[in-house]
Amino acid sequence: MDIKQIQDLIRFVSKSGVNEVSIEQENFKITIKTNDAPTYVNATVPVPLAAASAPQPTALPSLAPVAAIADTTEYVTIKSPMIGTFYRSASPEKPLFVNVGDEITPGSVLCIIEAMKLFNEIESEVSGRIVKILVDNASPVEYDQPLFLVEPK
Repeated sequence: MDIKQIQDLIRFVSKSGVNEVSIEQENFKITIKTNDAPTYVNATVPVPLAAASAPQPTALPSLAPVAAIADTTEYVTIKSPMIGTFYRSASPEKPLFVNVGDEITPGSVLCIIEAMKLFNEIESEVSGRIVKILVDNASPVEYDQPLFLVEPK
């Protein structure tokens, strides 16, 4: 597997709700685990990565986002400006930057995204109230991935 295939696999695991994926080839083995509740999928026939991963997430999860989109049209989505690891506080012993229900203003620090050992504070560009936090603490995030839903003022 090359790095692109591994990144695609990580994206698939984080978005699909699958708890763990293991792939074993001749001289290569990779296991990716998440902190979510386990979902079990058994595959016994070796198939290419793209073919194996594509059908699995579309069965049930595809219905939920459609309903969620209808409910979130009045909200502003704050998206990740980079690839990295999402953190809700500066360190485990420090308080969270924001919680659901908190009022924010432009310039308010919402989270930190770590990329290549650099910790980047992500600031709000809107004012309003945090309605939902869409990413778990210490989770990998992609560029343009939704992080927060904000009810604008």
